[in-house]
Amino acid sequence: MSGPSEYFIGLMSGTSMDGVDAVLADFAGGHPRVVGDAHRPYPPGLAPRLLALQAPGGDGDALDESLRLSLMLGALYADAVDAVLARCDMPATAIRAVGCHGQTVRHAPQHGYTLQLNAPALLAERCAIDVVADFRSRDLAAGGQGAPLVPAVHAGLFATSGESRVILNLGGIANLTRLDPARPVIGFDTGPANMLLDAWCQRHTGRSYDQNGDWAASGRVDGALLQWLLADPYFAAPAPKSTGRDLFSPGWLDARLSGTEAPADVQATLAELTAASVADAILACSPDVDAVFVCGGGAFNRDLMDRLARRLTPRVRLEHTGRLGVPPQQVEALAFAWLARACLRREPGNLPGVTGAAGPRVLGAIYPAM
Repeated sequence: MSGPSEYFIGLMSGTSMDGVDAVLADFAGGHPRVVGDAHRPYPPGLAPRLLALQAPGGDGDALDESLRLSLMLGALYADAVDAVLARCDMPATAIRAVGCHGQTVRHAPQHGYTLQLNAPALLAERCAIDVVADFRSRDLAAGGQGAPLVPAVHAGLFATSGESRVILNLGGIANLTRLDPARPVIGFDTGPANMLLDAWCQRHTGRSYDQNGDWAASGRVDGALLQWLLADPYFAAPAPKSTGRDLFSPGWLDARLSGTEAPADVQATLAELTAASVADAILACSPDVDAVFVCGGGAFNRDLMDRLARRLTPRVRLEHTGRLGVPPQQVEALAFAWLARACLRREPGNLPGVTGAAGPRVLGAIYPAM
């Protein structure tokens, strides 16, 4: 190979805590082309330990546990890099850098901090590739929320002069990006997407998620409970705003239940909560939107997508980001390949109008391979 390559790897383990997504992308020419991807599920027992660490007031040596889990995650991230390199038949020497977000266990921008468990030095050592990590703290230091970071990437990937679009990520938390040719890019977290659905499903069925939303579809929406959930001040708060398990935890839900509800009805109500809060946010910030393109695991939840379609106006097209060239499961990992490249090029990775930061900032800390 002559000259520096334009291959980057992005790693993402989101609030759903189901595993690591890896994407290898070629940025030659400036616009990324996904060469390949890989997924490494969390081994049994890892997600419960991460959830326990995140629970407020938990017992045990949280500092020791967080460091042990960081090393476990670092090894898993390295396995994901190895997997995507093998799938693409690509040597590590061809990769400029790995962008690794880490696993969020605390997000408290109102107190000026966020915490993603990661072991970027271990990852760089294992893979012999430069690693870019810690993407959120620079934006926080500038007075921003540190999230969401993907709207800048969505704008680069999916904006067009031909229509008004919203890019909607349905991960553990839902976040949206408005791409309107006549208005500035905005983006924010709308509230829970899969997070509460998965937790309730695990508690009552033993399954980690509700496949296709079939269990939710079997239940009946409790209208009074839905309104009680939607009354949380977060939904009416103006952007910039971001959230996570720190607010929308199982305890948040339990405090609003009487204990007499049928479990399937609660699941249906949680699905409707996601659809309602997302649709309300979309139509409030982009009433003339032409199309909503969905990414993240929720894009494959048929019941959730049907509920969302019913709440959007009939003229709004609801599609997957695959129609724009990036499959739903690749978007977030690709975003951190994009942000790693921006860091190496000393280009800002945040949008101050989205995060509330004082200005554009270069995001990330670089861990050299040697």
